[in-house]
Amino acid sequence: MPDTLDLTEDQWRERLTREQFHVLREGGTERAFTGAYDKLKDEGEYHCAGCGTLVFTSAEKYDSGSGWPSFYSPAEGDAVETKQDVSHGMTRTEVLCATCQGHLGHVFPDGPKPTGLRYCINSVALEFEAAGDPPVGS
Repeated sequence: MPDTLDLTEDQWRERLTREQFHVLREGGTERAFTGAYDKLKDEGEYHCAGCGTLVFTSAEKYDSGSGWPSFYSPAEGDAVETKQDVSHGMTRTEVLCATCQGHLGHVFPDGPKPTGLRYCINSVALEFEAAGDPPVGS
């Protein structure tokens, strides 16, 4: 499991944009079909916008038609964590960055093979590093 990053609310507010803070720290959701990475088909890596941890790659990305970037598995087994989310009058499985506990989105059991999962992730919670680009944060 990656080392954890534990910052104060004020430190997170300084580090993130208002929209990133709302999604990553308050569990918000961007509107469907508005995110920068929903239709992106470029090869590369998706890092947590809060801490830079590699959480997904383009190899596992697919177009689910949901309006959010969708992946059938995380980049590494311990890159993300899940927990039950009972907000908004429904039960879902929340996806969190394992390093900073930032809210990334939700995972659903209606994805493609080989996992059958759909990690439905907010674009604003991610930073994309195209294949061949310098690493995120450098």
